[in-house]
Amino acid sequence: MHKIDIDLIEMTLDVMKYAIGRISATEHPIGKPKKYEELKELVGETVTESGVGGEYAFNLWKEHLSKANVPVDHPRNLAFVPASPTRAAIMFDLVTSASSIHGAYWMEGAGGIFCENEAMKWIVSLTGLPEGAFGVFTSGGTAANLSAIVTAREHWREDDTYKREKGLIITSIGAHSSVKAMAKVADVDILLVDSEERLTGSDLRETIDKLNFHQRKRLFAVVATGGTTNAGIIDDLEGIAEICEKENIWLHVDAAYGGGALAADSVRHLFNGIERADSITIDPHKWMFSPYDCGAVIYKNPELAKNAHSQQGSYLDIFKDEGAHGFNPTDYQIQLTRRVRGLPLWFSLATHGTDKYKEAVERGLELAQIAGKLIEENPNVELVREPSLSCVLYRRIGWKPEDYTHWTYENHKKGFALVTPTKWKNGDTFETVSRFCFINPDTTEEDIRLILESMN
Repeated sequence: MHKIDIDLIEMTLDVMKYAIGRISATEHPIGKPKKYEELKELVGETVTESGVGGEYAFNLWKEHLSKANVPVDHPRNLAFVPASPTRAAIMFDLVTSASSIHGAYWMEGAGGIFCENEAMKWIVSLTGLPEGAFGVFTSGGTAANLSAIVTAREHWREDDTYKREKGLIITSIGAHSSVKAMAKVADVDILLVDSEERLTGSDLRETIDKLNFHQRKRLFAVVATGGTTNAGIIDDLEGIAEICEKENIWLHVDAAYGGGALAADSVRHLFNGIERADSITIDPHKWMFSPYDCGAVIYKNPELAKNAHSQQGSYLDIFKDEGAHGFNPTDYQIQLTRRVRGLPLWFSLATHGTDKYKEAVERGLELAQIAGKLIEENPNVELVREPSLSCVLYRRIGWKPEDYTHWTYENHKKGFALVTPTKWKNGDTFETVSRFCFINPDTTEEDIRLILESMN
């Protein structure tokens, strides 16, 4: 199984040919899922005692299984938060996998970690955090948010007053679902400010003032959002930071989606105040054009994260020895085992330069504005709110929730586009609307026009 023979060489050539074709292609089918039973009927048993053979398995992938996926980089995939990894990043993801680097400790992965850290320096520079701030790459926003909140909680509990207290955090209902999910994992309570619009300093002040004595005692962190997933809204980071500093509360900014826009000069001012955060989440696999999975968590004071996350064990002692001295990413987030997932981003940045990144992010912002104008010109649709970052919420006049769902499935079934509905709080109720999220610079004005016309 681990030996080199002619079959392995031929399979390597086949895989590389497939990868080259995928990377160099200018168009891809959008793909659509099939039910488990359908896929099972197409491919049969693949994991058997004797194996089915690499060539046979690879043909099953090419002919059937690959077509049951929706590529995140399709220019008409505008659902959720899509992605558009650069070809340079994709190519180096191959190198990353082939290199078999354990990226937890400098002793084993110094070269790869060095490259990650070069990319991280650029990301940290975008935030404006003070000297000494730094971060590590994670699997995504959920792991990054969890790592940050665990750091905040452990720092809070350094005061014996809070050792036995169950922590409380405040965020808004517009916060990403991972914030609620990681609160469960960290076993902290969460208080949601009932606003899907911008969370302001006055909203936070009012919420804190309404806490009873015990709740205020348990409050240790606020999670603000630097670009909500649903609508691209950036919270009042300056106002929130002001209160957090005054009240001695940890400020975490979840900019998993919106953080890429820190590179865009046209909207950078909207993030003013982020440099006052104690920790920040940014997902390079979203708007920094890196392959999945690549998130990042950044700390104003990394030593606090190291105190919270550094693992102990006799088998790990060697990594802390002077002979193995260097930056150990595992010390700053929840995972011990990790790949050097920042390596493809480093290669892409080194290949293209940061100016190209600025241009690509600005294109996403421009596409949202173009979509807003096309919606205003179309009598059948209307904006729910002005475009924010690269998100556009709009409604089809006269449609019910089931109409949006049917339209989504029909366009997907045709292989035309994937645009999914969402909900927006309208008064006391949640209205079903449609949503664009632009990441891919290859999306065109004509793509947007055709999608809107399909609602006629």
